[in-house]
Amino acid sequence: MRFDKVAIESLEYVLPDTVMTSEDLESELASVYERLKLPKGRLELMTGIKERRFWDADFKASQASYLAGDKVLKKSRFDRESIDLLVHSAVCRDRLEPATASYVHNLLGLAENMQIFDVSNACLGFLNAMTIAASMIESGQIERALICSGENGRPLVDNTIKALRNPELTRQTIKPYFANLTIGAGAVAAVLCKKELIEGDALIVHSASVATDTEHNQLCEGDASGAALEMQTDSEALLEAGIKVAKSAWASFVKESGWTHETADRIFTHQVGKAHTRALFSALNLDMKKDYSTFEFLGNVGSVSCPITLAHAIENGAFSVGEKATLLGIGSGLSSLMMGIEWKRGS
Repeated sequence: MRFDKVAIESLEYVLPDTVMTSEDLESELASVYERLKLPKGRLELMTGIKERRFWDADFKASQASYLAGDKVLKKSRFDRESIDLLVHSAVCRDRLEPATASYVHNLLGLAENMQIFDVSNACLGFLNAMTIAASMIESGQIERALICSGENGRPLVDNTIKALRNPELTRQTIKPYFANLTIGAGAVAAVLCKKELIEGDALIVHSASVATDTEHNQLCEGDASGAALEMQTDSEALLEAGIKVAKSAWASFVKESGWTHETADRIFTHQVGKAHTRALFSALNLDMKKDYSTFEFLGNVGSVSCPITLAHAIENGAFSVGEKATLLGIGSGLSSLMMGIEWKRGS
């Protein structure tokens, strides 16, 4: 996919106030650690995640998306009435029906004459929504789109802690639950538009490529069990399969974009943890010095992770005008989406 007419007009994020460290989580699992003779500090040592943030367990995905959407619209140069498309792109949803986007639309007070829908593709949802909106802008169907995502891993983590206290579990059988303890919460939103609507510097969407390998769709599966959330992950196999599909997506991206492993000034990945990041950079022959990460203090925030890391880098001056960046997304299923963006100076 090549884009010539699309810009990211504004990008904002919101974080919950409650911070839970990996040490806090291990304290809640003290009896499990003692019974299974697990060393303290294991969680942070293996993942690099020091802390993550949470809203209360009953805080809805629509509320999180609304907070980020409201913040980005207050920053945007566009009136709310001028937005043509709203997409809620999180793993978390209020319910199966109606679309969570309908709740977000109502909370934001958006116009009646606009399209709304949800996009769900595990941790790739936001990047998928960007390509959908960008394609609609490129083709002239719309001029402006709002993409929101709000994730809250608190219910999943709470349920995981309860599950791990089962005295019948062993060091081997707890493994599928381990990835759940890396999950956090947060929200992010972006306004995409026709680039000609922006005067001056513009963050341009340059290109994107995808690869899919559904042979491994069973390696990370999540579902609702009553009011609780459950997820089990074969982390080692998922890492191996994820790197494989990422290599395919990268090869396609290089061909489509004309960029190489040296082109980008900054690289933003899905924030799983340090092992995943190192393996990905090694497999794609990328320079770790170009990495910008947030997993250390946010954990894995699902579909929010990659775009919130971009927003955080911009906020802190780590990515700026005149530079190029790649967004490297991988989601369970498995799918990979890689996107190039360029912050062009205005004439």
